[in-house]
Amino acid sequence: MSNSNDKRIEPQSGSEHGLHDLFSFPLMEAILERRTRRVCRGTSISAGPLSHTSTNQPAPLSPIEEAVLIVSTGLTGKVTMHDVPLEASNGQSEFSTPLLKVVTRSASSIDNCQALSFFMINDQGTWLLRHSSSPEVAAVLNELPERWVDWTPEHWLRAAAAAKRKVYDTRIDFPRQWPYYFIWNREISNRPGSTLFFPVVDLTRQNINVLLSLLSELDGQRPLFIDDWQKFRPKSLLDWGAWLGSRLGLVPKIPYQIIGGAKRARGNFLNRNFPVPLGLASTMRTDYEALFQLQNLMLVAHAMGLGGWIHASVASPYVFERDPSKGTFGLAFRMEQPKNWRRWPPLPAPLPNPVGLDGVLEGLCPPYVKSMDEAVDAVVKEKYGPDGAYGDQLVFARAYREKAYAQDFLKNAGRATPEAIDYAKEICNYVYDTYGRFPAHVNAFHVPGVWIQFSHLELEYYRKYFEPGLYRRQAEHGEIWGEQ
Repeated sequence: MSNSNDKRIEPQSGSEHGLHDLFSFPLMEAILERRTRRVCRGTSISAGPLSHTSTNQPAPLSPIEEAVLIVSTGLTGKVTMHDVPLEASNGQSEFSTPLLKVVTRSASSIDNCQALSFFMINDQGTWLLRHSSSPEVAAVLNELPERWVDWTPEHWLRAAAAAKRKVYDTRIDFPRQWPYYFIWNREISNRPGSTLFFPVVDLTRQNINVLLSLLSELDGQRPLFIDDWQKFRPKSLLDWGAWLGSRLGLVPKIPYQIIGGAKRARGNFLNRNFPVPLGLASTMRTDYEALFQLQNLMLVAHAMGLGGWIHASVASPYVFERDPSKGTFGLAFRMEQPKNWRRWPPLPAPLPNPVGLDGVLEGLCPPYVKSMDEAVDAVVKEKYGPDGAYGDQLVFARAYREKAYAQDFLKNAGRATPEAIDYAKEICNYVYDTYGRFPAHVNAFHVPGVWIQFSHLELEYYRKYFEPGLYRRQAEHGEIWGEQ
């Protein structure tokens, strides 16, 4: 596994004109003309009377074209605005610190968790694209003009180079058959000359962060968590027995495992009337960021005159596992093995859990932390520590006209209480101890099931069979960007 980046590449002729044209292309026209265009240059199509034999060599994206797409994943360097109430309608302090990061991306991210990472696959290798909040990227963005429209080609190349971390020296690829590629995708997906962005979503941090947020509701509104997968009796009949029967209307055989014990449910700390099943939220909408980013990238690709194609990716677990001797050719994530079960719980709990790529992209769960207590503490530190979202006042204050406003917000903003943190630890430990994995209802790293392919199109094929208005922008690409 290599950590090296590409050597510095000088801007190509025509890149200045291409960038100028990109920034003048109408957004509404990009939305109107957004289409899937699949066939990249150098690809032949076997389709009976609609067949095409290419005489071209594959034509990879130029460094500047690739740089624009990399930066468009969200290397903004901007910060979010905390335009939220600090007090509830009853005058109580409102929890107002749900975010995990202050630096933003170019698409919505639930709680600004930025759980999405892209792997980029091209002829030069397989890469992880770092976030703008990473030290390597932040250091470069701080030296560049604030607005992308003011960037030179060299600026785009510098930002993209800082984001790229090489994982493999080759394009990861898979046997051209099921279950790796689906129907016609096996013929035209992940071809030489194409560049693919593959989204992977870390659900460990966001899972913990959501627990902290829900447990920071006002008194009497915090949910009681139950395990909706298991029809267990409570841990302690002495704790629960008659008290739960009278207060919650439960019969002696309690239908679900209740997490936390009687001390949690007594008093006004929890809302006992609306318990929350652990599996209710699934991915907790964390994967939505990937979908927003993919749409952004499709629009940018069209404005540049490139082919863009969102389609079924190689699925989990094949895209995670790597052992060519066993027919697996993916990213080599660490796959934590499941517990031994007499009676299996629902999927994915009895399957191996992709928890991270060692030293590259690691989830907040064992073996990357010693315990789930440590995992919760890590999220709390990411939020409130000296370098965290609400701890680094210099970064936080960048959104405000005056630093005093930022100080006022931080002084009055409701934070996760020690009791909320303690209960979150109890829930996370219950999940890990019970199922031998975290999370249980979803994988630690989730794949939305699609990736996006960019390419220069096989224009001879399109000219032969298709209405010119459907690829007009792509036909203009070479002239605009100075390429043959």
